[in-house]
Parts: sequence; structure tokens; C-alpha cells
Amino acid sequence: MKKVLIMLAVPRQQFEEVLNGWEIVYPENEAFTNEELLEKVADVNAIVTVYGNKLSNEVIDAAKKLKMIANFGAGYDNIDMDYVSSKGIVVTNSPDPVTEPTAELAMGLMISVVRRMGEMNNILKNNDDLKWGVMRNLSTTLVGKQLGIIGMGAIGKALARRAVASGMSVVYHNRNRVDDATEKALKTSYKCIDDLLKTSDVVSLNMPLTAETKHLIGREQLGQMKPSAFLINTARGPVVDEKALIDALENQTIAGAGLDVFENEPEIPMALRQLRNVVLMPHLGTATHETRGEMSLLVAKNIQLFFDGKTPPNKVN
Repeated sequence: MKKVLIMLAVPRQQFEEVLNGWEIVYPENEAFTNEELLEKVADVNAIVTVYGNKLSNEVIDAAKKLKMIANFGAGYDNIDMDYVSSKGIVVTNSPDPVTEPTAELAMGLMISVVRRMGEMNNILKNNDDLKWGVMRNLSTTLVGKQLGIIGMGAIGKALARRAVASGMSVVYHNRNRVDDATEKALKTSYKCIDDLLKTSDVVSLNMPLTAETKHLIGREQLGQMKPSAFLINTARGPVVDEKALIDALENQTIAGAGLDVFENEPEIPMALRQLRNVVLMPHLGTATHETRGEMSLLVAKNIQLFFDGKTPPNKVN
């Protein structure tokens, strides 16, 4: 009997249905501790990791029969890819279900911070003094504004569709330029990152975290943005130099930010919590009931295909 260990308590039913006949090692609480993993992985054939939760090389070494790591999430920076690849372990991710909900949240953050929805909500709920009036509490409309998307993968494209439907123009920067047909369909055009930062009213980050993208947005890049511009990050926290961002927000180098991810999450600097021109979310880009079930199903299918001797469509190494 093959054996799979699931590190966190993600939806289980899909694994039981797809991996019929497998032994499934599932946490009794929210997640296995590292010590519990070391005790349980000796004879597992596959491990299901979850984005944002590191799988240590110590655990990998203890899993003597490990052939596959199936990541629950699109990003797999929680895995030492060079190390597992050197050991011949296959890694998959689960990108498709996360596309639409993450783009949806990015659009929601954009609307919330630009229209000051988060700020006004907090003020009213906390009974702070708020003066009402026709020319008070003004915000900015997105209609006619330029959205600059850094990272035109599936999520970036889904966000571009939403932005165009909202009356925005869209430009993008990507490691590789997308084809002409896609640019035409999305009504978007390519810009180098410097031009994108200088001309966009909203900048959205939608790239994976790699050695090249860590602190891609730092003091210099924030200084290139318009004082009236907003930054949206639903990618990974470390793609932004968080200290530089706090300084830019406090000094009004940029107008505001909508953040779903943080450099050292779940820790969020008090300075970010206290800023009125920031909307914060606790990494909820994919957090819908529907999405979680779809992710479990895709992860389970990746495992099934691999152990049936086929190449999983979401193999990343």
C-alpha cells in the first residue's frame, strides 16, 4: 500500500476519493509539527506540502521512500527545489484553481484602497470623528486610470480582464513578452519595468518569488512611482522590501497599498497596521471554500498520475 502524508488539514475528501487504497496520514490538529513529521515520514511515498509552510531538508532526508512532493498552492518557495531535485524527487504545484480567486482579491484590494473603502470602514466602526459632506472624504476612481501588471502569468491575465472591464487601461512587464494575440485580447501592451512604474496609477505584483524577484520592488522602484499611485501585492511578501514600502507610505512617496502578503508573515509590522492608506489581508488570495476543494482535487490527481507512471501536468522540476 502506498502512503501519502498531508502536512496541513486541507480538504481531505478529495484525497480519499482519488487515492483509493492509499494510506493517508492526516494531521489531527491544524498541522503536523516538524518533530511529528520526522516521526511519520520514514515510509511515505508522497508528501503534500502547503504554500507558506516550509518543508525542511531534514524532513526530506528522513523520508527514505519519498518519490514526490505535491504542493498545495501555485508558489513552491517553501521547498528547497535544488535539494529535492538533486535527490530525484518530483515536485508538482496546483496553479489552475488559484488563478481567478487571486485575481479577484487583487481587484478587490485595488478598489478598496483607491476608493478608501478600508479606511472609511475602520473609521466608522471605531467611532472616530468623521465629518460628512459632499466635498469631504474624496477618493480616486479607477475609470480611465492605468494599471501596470508585473508578472503576466495566468493571474496577471485574469486581473487584466477585470481591470479592462472596469474602464482601466493595462500595461504589463513580464520576463517573457506574451504573444500578440494575447496582448490584443487583453487590450494590453508591454513596457519595461521602469516605464511601467513611472506611468502607472496602480501597480500590481503577480510574479512568483525567486532569487531574481526578491526585493524586486525596493526604495528605488517605489521612488519611480507617481505620488498618486498605489501598490497591490498578492504575490509573495519578499518581492517587496517591506521597510522601504513603509517609508514610502509614511512619506507619501506613493499614495497607498493593498497587501495580501508580507515579508515575514504572519508577522505584520505595527507601522503597516497603523497606516490609514493601507488595506491588509491575511494571505487570503485563494481562500474560498470552492478553491480549497479544487486545490485538493488537483493535488490528489497529480499524485495519482505520477504513481501511475505518467507525467503530471503540474510538474515543476
